[in-house]
Amino acid sequence: MDKIIGPHLSNSKGYMNIINEMKKINANTFQFFTRNPRGTKAKELNIEDINNFKKEWKELGGLDFVAHAPYTYNLCSSKKDLRELALRLMDDDIKRLNILECPYYNFHPGSHTGQGSVIAINQISEAINILFDKNIDSKTTLLIETMAGKGTEVGKTFEEISLIIDKIDNKNQIGVLIDTCHIFDGGYDIKDDLEKVINDFDTIINLKYLKAIHLNDSLNELNSHKDRHAKLGEGNIGIQAIAKIINHPILKNLPLFLETPNDLLGYKKEIQLIRDLSK
Repeated sequence: MDKIIGPHLSNSKGYMNIINEMKKINANTFQFFTRNPRGTKAKELNIEDINNFKKEWKELGGLDFVAHAPYTYNLCSSKKDLRELALRLMDDDIKRLNILECPYYNFHPGSHTGQGSVIAINQISEAINILFDKNIDSKTTLLIETMAGKGTEVGKTFEEISLIIDKIDNKNQIGVLIDTCHIFDGGYDIKDDLEKVINDFDTIINLKYLKAIHLNDSLNELNSHKDRHAKLGEGNIGIQAIAKIINHPILKNLPLFLETPNDLLGYKKEIQLIRDLSK
């Protein structure tokens, strides 16, 4: 099976433009932001563009792609109005993504801003349950992203993510996305002890929830609890560990999404690098 690999691309010029950019760099999937990543404004839907995209995407094989929620969403803020804003915008995102027929919607769990992780986990799971109740017929799966643990981030450990999932009623609509930079910075040694990390994930969360990977190197050391992505092979994870990750029997068929600091040409080189490293 050919690797499912794609970068983070902008939909500002439409989804058909994303397909054109993918073809230029030999990608076969992609990730995009649902709206301004540092704000709340969303691009108006162009139904003609979306219908053309869906038709061509199916002709290309209809592989899994991912929508990414903006960084500004915080389902567990200590401020009620910010929690309600995040919930309202995520509800709108899901409705828009169902029109696009997007299979995955990835989001950061949020930061507890001083409340503590116990309260935050309850708020996150409660919000997700409300989202699912509002979108019963949704075919979009929500993916909780693993976090590096900077500041008061929730989701820095497998245990925290497991507790969120435990409190979600409709577990068929929830999954997890591993970010290699985040979990390395969070203290999971995917460089020298990948097998243990995978086993721990399975024991604590369950591998059935693992749906995708953000494949990034890290500018920081193991357990630094920071979040600085590096190009593949140019960080502290290193190319040998990257090769082990993409070829691991449990991980090798998962879609890979690049969030490395690159332009299109840089993404093209990394996509070819991944294919060259694949066994």
